[in-house]
Amino acid sequence: MSSQPIGVFDSGIGGLTVANAIVDILPAERLVYFGDTANMPYGGKPAETIQLYSHRITRFLLQADCKVIVVACNTATAAALHHLRDSWPEVHFVGMEPAVKPAAQATRSGVVGVLATGGTFRSERYAALMHRYAANVKVLQNPCVGLVERIEAGELDTPETAAFLRSILEPMLSQGADTFVLGCTHYPLVRPLIESIAGPAAVVIDPAPAVARRLAFILDEHHLRADKTDTAPIHQLFVSGDPRPFAASASRFFNAQYQLHHQLIY
Repeated sequence: MSSQPIGVFDSGIGGLTVANAIVDILPAERLVYFGDTANMPYGGKPAETIQLYSHRITRFLLQADCKVIVVACNTATAAALHHLRDSWPEVHFVGMEPAVKPAAQATRSGVVGVLATGGTFRSERYAALMHRYAANVKVLQNPCVGLVERIEAGELDTPETAAFLRSILEPMLSQGADTFVLGCTHYPLVRPLIESIAGPAAVVIDPAPAVARRLAFILDEHHLRADKTDTAPIHQLFVSGDPRPFAASASRFFNAQYQLHHQLIY
């Protein structure tokens, strides 16, 4: 058993979808979350820059005594996870990856749409997933340029965001896509819009629950689970940018008790 917190980080609010999944299945665990809102979005930045940000955030989370680090960002996972593991071989890391394998298994038409960032699509990690699991399906990709910024601005169900998503999804639907991968942790925040456009027969895959289950496995494997208590833990959320827009999103989507702080780490 360990009372140490779990560290979670993302470029912004997207990782809260993962944090919420963790709280759902591990309610006794205390989280320290870092959203690098001053530097978001990560998707168009060079891998070396994302590695630098990820190292600094990880150092901050380890100074906060975190027992496991969850890289709740597909772009940061693709660019930096192997560097983080090399830098801190004694630390347990959990990363993200686009759910290409379950999508290839779920599709009935043989056509899968992947929504991710350019950084994810350019990564060796994504290329390896495609080679391993997508050989027998047609994969349609879109980097959704600008979607992260819309989500961070709270434009989750506006007509403009709906039109933006239709411009991405309708060409995929016209080519037969029946399964869609949310390859960025921000994108589940507009999942209702995506599902309304894709239709009731479409399968939309959010990797957050699988990440939470993987974290639970690691905690059990290394005897790191927190003791159950009668009171819910208070989670600590940190952002590098203006906390006000983050606060609105956190209160709407993060169903747990938390305290929000502004934190510069550069």
